Amino acid sequence: MTDIDTLTGLFEALGADDPSGWAESEAEEDIPQLARFRLLRMVWQDIDEWSTAAPHWVEAYRSEGLAGGAVERALRLGLTPAELGEIAREIARETAFGLLQGMDDPARGDVSPGDGARLPGWRLAELSPEGEPTGRTLGALHEDLNEAEPQSPTGGVV
Repeated sequence: MTDIDTLTGLFEALGADDPSGWAESEAEEDIPQLARFRLLRMVWQDIDEWSTAAPHWVEAYRSEGLAGGAVERALRLGLTPAELGEIAREIARETAFGLLQGMDDPARGDVSPGDGARLPGWRLAELSPEGEPTGRTLGALHEDLNEAEPQSPTGGVV
């Protein structure tokens, strides 16, 4: 897909801050930016859920779960569900960043260099709308995680 106007419209529909910039990058550099942005926006939906749904998960964690005691103590100390949601959202963002960075560098982490060279790696590849491989890989996703962050107050796609 190289039609910049079509790509720009799709990026606009997904809520990109700079839809023409993303579209031009895909068309001119043959980088699967639409697939990358779509995946990163989905990651942000999960990250944002920690803050937008904080009242629900805080209540659920109070009654069950491994973090129940910690959540209860935090509430007794005066933290609000919204504040706990802000903390959880930031932890989720950091976790997503680390996971995306690790996808590009499988040797990252607690694997010794000698063992890392013998272990399999992985890659995330783009599929066409019909489900066929395009041959393009979605790499360096961590580099654009913050660029794909939704800007609406509720965290959803605008």
